Amino acid sequence: MKKLEIVYGIHPLIEAIIAKRTIRTLFFQKGLRQVSNAYKKLIHLSNKEHIPIQTVSKQKFYQLRNKNHQGVFAIIYPIETYHIEDLLPIFYEKGKNPLLIILDRITDVRNFGSIIRTSACAGVDAIIIPKKDTAMIGSDSIKTSSGALFKVPICQEKNILNTIEFLKNSGLKIVSATEKSNIYWYNIDFSGPVALILGNEEKGVSSKYLTISYEKVGIPVIKGISSLNVSVACGIILYEIYRQRKYQSKIHF
Repeated sequence: MKKLEIVYGIHPLIEAIIAKRTIRTLFFQKGLRQVSNAYKKLIHLSNKEHIPIQTVSKQKFYQLRNKNHQGVFAIIYPIETYHIEDLLPIFYEKGKNPLLIILDRITDVRNFGSIIRTSACAGVDAIIIPKKDTAMIGSDSIKTSSGALFKVPICQEKNILNTIEFLKNSGLKIVSATEKSNIYWYNIDFSGPVALILGNEEKGVSSKYLTISYEKVGIPVIKGISSLNVSVACGIILYEIYRQRKYQSKIHF
C-alpha cells in the first residue's frame, strides 16, 4: 500500500479539492484567525465535498514547523504517476497538439514546483521525469507548485533516452534548452508537437539527449552570468510556444 501524503497550505489544498483528490481528513490549527477569501473558499469547498474536518492544537503541526503551512494541512492519497506511452495516444485522439516537458535531473524542489506551476499556466500536457535523480513528488513539491501538481500529469520513466526515441517516432520535435546554443528560442518553430528538455543548473541537459535533439536553443545572458535559473528559462520558452500557437490558431485559411 502506498504511503499517504501530507499536503499543507491553503492554495494547494484548494487545488487538491478542485482536482477531486481523495482527502481523508483536513486539519485546522486551533485558535487560528483567518479571514482571507482563500481561507473562506477552502472552508466552502471542504463543506461542499463533505471532507472530514478536525481542529487540533498547534503541537499537531510540529513536523511542519519550518513549512509555510498557514495553519492547515490534510492527509491525502499519493499522487498518481503515468507513462507517456499511455497518455500520448489520448492526446492525439483528443485533437491536441502535444506539448511535453522532460526534466533531466531537476532535483531542487523549488525549481521543480515552479516549473510545474508555469507548465500548468502555459498549457503543457504532461511532464516527464526519471525515476532517479529527480525532486520528490510529495508535500513540498505540491506546496512549491501552489497545488499545480494536481493539474499536470507527471510521467515517471525508467529510461529517458528510450522515452525520447519513442516521442521522436511519434512525431514530436525534441528541443533541448542549453546555454551552449547560439540559436535563440524565438527562432524555433514550436507550432507542431514538441517535447522540451530542461536540464539542471550545474550540468545542463545530458550530452546523450542533446545529441538526439532536433533543435538546441539558448537564451542570451549578460557576460559574467553562467546561465538562467532553470525555472525562469522554462517560463521564457513556454510562453514563446504559447505565443506562437495562439497566433497560429487565429489564422484561418
